[in-house]
Amino acid sequence: QVQLQESGPGLVKPSQTLSLTCTVSGGSITADYSYWTWIRQPPGKGLESVAYISYSGNTYYNPSLKSRTSISRDTSKNQFTLQLSFVDPEDTAVYYCARGPGRLRAGAYEYDYWGQGTQVTVSS
Repeated sequence: QVQLQESGPGLVKPSQTLSLTCTVSGGSITADYSYWTWIRQPPGKGLESVAYISYSGNTYYNPSLKSRTSISRDTSKNQFTLQLSFVDPEDTAVYYCARGPGRLRAGAYEYDYWGQGTQVTVSS
């Protein structure tokens, strides 16, 4: 059973960089055709894919966030990390990591494993 666990700060100040890590157990992030995604849900809004990294290390970004976003991985720790720079209050959301289908425009049902989510609040 694949399990994902997000970790990172719950509170970030405006203009700072948010860094979140997803630790994966029960499966490898290098397993063929696996795609590891960061998704967020702002309060009162729907899910939004932020970025994903493929089993081979290729990266893909939501165009609306691409200039501020970086996704990377540490295969030795079976982790992948999201960095979102110059955050503002509109980046306040619950952030999830999940294993998905390798598309940014995917429905929630297309992700087969999810972390529990971590609340991130951007506030001074």
